[in-house]
Amino acid sequence: MRILFAGTPAIAVPSLHAIHRKYDVVGVLTNPDRKKGRGKALAMSPVKEAALELDIPVLQFPELKGDARRAVAELKPDLLVTFAFGRIFGPRFLALFPLGGINIHPSLLPKYRGCAPIPAAILAGDKETGITIQEIALEMDSGDIILQKVYPIHEDDTTEDLTLRFSREGAHLVVDALEHIEGKTVEKEPQDHSRATYCSSISKEDGQISWDASCETIARMVRAYQPWPRAYTFYREKKLMICEAAAYPEEHFPQESPGTVIREVPGRGLFLAAGSGSLLVRRLQLEAKREMDWRAFLNGNPEVIGSRLG
Repeated sequence: MRILFAGTPAIAVPSLHAIHRKYDVVGVLTNPDRKKGRGKALAMSPVKEAALELDIPVLQFPELKGDARRAVAELKPDLLVTFAFGRIFGPRFLALFPLGGINIHPSLLPKYRGCAPIPAAILAGDKETGITIQEIALEMDSGDIILQKVYPIHEDDTTEDLTLRFSREGAHLVVDALEHIEGKTVEKEPQDHSRATYCSSISKEDGQISWDASCETIARMVRAYQPWPRAYTFYREKKLMICEAAAYPEEHFPQESPGTVIREVPGRGLFLAAGSGSLLVRRLQLEAKREMDWRAFLNGNPEVIGSRLG
């Protein structure tokens, strides 16, 4: 079975490796190199780096039109496998694959169709999420389900934690799906489109904390936006990232304005007033400074106690 793999970020790399160990990956389709860093030098995607290490031909096109279709056709692939490629495939592109295509999606479809399902599940306060292997359809993330596996979301899991976990687990699950396809033992399940929910892309501005929100909402933001764009507020007109925090709904200070740094809790962190309950902050990072624990931050900024953030 000749496979074209399409993906871009690091979460997709273990799946590429796992498929390459067992199947003939005839090419890798990834997004064009992007300018990165202060010097704006072109940087390869993690999937491109992995493909070059594995000596797999790499295809990069700004649009999946005529040139892209011709390049893919020359490789004579049987099946398309995608993970976080980030673009929609049109009917003429999908027609290049006699066995169609499958996509690895880190949610329990039809829940959280779209490009940011992992932070969406954390922001919603879900207790579980998962990985779905689905057929690629013309409508985003709407294809029949081939395999699906449920995983718990632990109370301290961040997007970074779940991304690392799903990068490994997705690799195992997609190989299982390929074995079913190869053995013609696939049992597909159509999605219930009436239950579909969607998540949108995340911007830097989404990380800004509104202290009028509940402490649970803010704590979920801190976890969902780690490692990017990170939940942040402002202290003395400088951006202050909240890197680790926990919600304490029973600790409420109605006499204090939301965002006020109430006090330190020895050995635990800094209590901040929220719209309801309090946030215990354990790690912070002030603009242009390194990330540090709450004690180191307090030692350098003792006047933060009693101040109002935001």
